[in-house]
Amino acid sequence: MKSIILAGGCFWGVEAYFNQLKGVMDTSVGYVDGNIENPTYEQVCNGQAKHAEACKVFYDEKVITLEQILDQFFRIINPFSINKQGHDIGRQYRSGIYLDDMADEPAVAQFMKSYFKSDFNRVATQIKPNLDYVLAEAYHQDYLKKNPGGYCHVNLGLATKEEVK
Repeated sequence: MKSIILAGGCFWGVEAYFNQLKGVMDTSVGYVDGNIENPTYEQVCNGQAKHAEACKVFYDEKVITLEQILDQFFRIINPFSINKQGHDIGRQYRSGIYLDDMADEPAVAQFMKSYFKSDFNRVATQIKPNLDYVLAEAYHQDYLKKNPGGYCHVNLGLATKEEVK
C-alpha cells in the first residue's frame, strides 16, 4: 500500500471523493506544510498556523496507479488558483501534492507536464515532501459521511461508474 497527501481546498470533499474510488484503501484529513506543531482547525483558519488542509490517501497501486490518483485529483481542483478552491478562500486552501516517498517526485512532475502541456507553467499546485502531516480533529474525519448535507466545493460525481467502489 502506498500513500500520498493531497491538498485541494476543503479537505472534507477531497476525502469524500477519494473514498469512493476503487483501490483507495483508507483516507484521513489533516494539516500539512505549516509553521507550528499540532495545529488546531481554529489556528489554521485564523492564519496563526500556515498549514494547508489536506487528505492523506492510502491506495493499492495494483488497483489504482499514482497517475490515476493524480488524474482524479486534477479533476476536482483548480490547479491554477492560488489560495482558493471553489468558494473557499485562504492560505489553507492552496493546492499541493505532498509525498511520503520522494522517489515518486519525478513521476508526479512528468505526469503534470504531460497533463497540463503548455499550461504547465501556470500551475500553482506545488510538489513537496511531506514533512509534517498531522491528523485533524476527530470530527473532521469522514465529515461528509457523518454530515451528508455538508458544504464542499468538490463535485463528488466526477468519478465514472468504472472508477467507483
